[in-house]
Amino acid sequence: MRAARLIRMVLLLQHRPAMTAAELAKELEVSERTVTRDAQALSEAGIPVYAERGRAGGYRLVGGYRTGLTGLARDEAEALFLSGLPSALREMGLADAGDAARLKVSAALLPSLRDTSAGVSRRFHLDAPGWYREPVTPELLPAVAEAVRDDRTVLARYRRPGRDAEVERELSPYGLVLKAGVWYLCARAADDFRVYRIDRFTAVTVSDTRFVRDETFDLPGFWDERAAQFARSILRTEVTLRLSEAAAARLPHTVDRAAAHDALAAAGPPGPDGWVTVTLPVESLDVAYGQLLSLGPELEVLEPDGLRTRFAVAAERLHSLYRRPR
Repeated sequence: MRAARLIRMVLLLQHRPAMTAAELAKELEVSERTVTRDAQALSEAGIPVYAERGRAGGYRLVGGYRTGLTGLARDEAEALFLSGLPSALREMGLADAGDAARLKVSAALLPSLRDTSAGVSRRFHLDAPGWYREPVTPELLPAVAEAVRDDRTVLARYRRPGRDAEVERELSPYGLVLKAGVWYLCARAADDFRVYRIDRFTAVTVSDTRFVRDETFDLPGFWDERAAQFARSILRTEVTLRLSEAAAARLPHTVDRAAAHDALAAAGPPGPDGWVTVTLPVESLDVAYGQLLSLGPELEVLEPDGLRTRFAVAAERLHSLYRRPR
């Protein structure tokens, strides 16, 4: 523990011209007295840490000293590639590894390039979770992430949606995906690759057995394919619509994008009024009502009759509401 802290202190001083005891204490999460003792220990070990007294004083390395302790450990290298997702690092238990990796990379750079990481972080930020929801970190995510990194099989109990009973599976965990604030595991169960929501795991036991990874497995490609399959699978019914030019342009932003593009591509030419008739697959009539109502008078529902009636009732209510004086 102390050895790791001493290395981190050297890297911090190598990265910056000088740091006060208070700054080092904050970075290392120790007291200023501990910083003083650590600086003395480094000096006794032959590392030229110099303490400057006074209001502008602090600690610095003498003579451009550079340590060779900049090689990345495996988890640090993995964390570096995820460094644009600080929340993801925290949830997987890799926040400290990410900090250490960025320090080591910064320490290895030429002095003229050391502000690169700070400049990037000031200009770009990736916020993965969706709006209007409080993200909840699955309790078992760190254990699953460890198994993914080490290619270790897991015995997992899983609660399937809509069912009270749990199932138990032995899984080879290939990869993790963070989609709109929800964590998913892509794993091989028997001879088939499947997708599991991490928050539906009720128990995970990481074994000491490593599985042989199929090197042809393409995580981004697999996820894109399964996501498209899922999107198509929930579109179980169809509605027929007339759309104005404005509604046709907004449709891909209102319903499933792929379904909207396919429906518009299959539609015939616009009528004399510029409106086009489309047949659109939707998840359900209730979902379609909520989504399509936002298009207002730019849309007419032709079929089914039940949905058309609901739109007619909504139009009457709006007409009555706005006909009244304020």
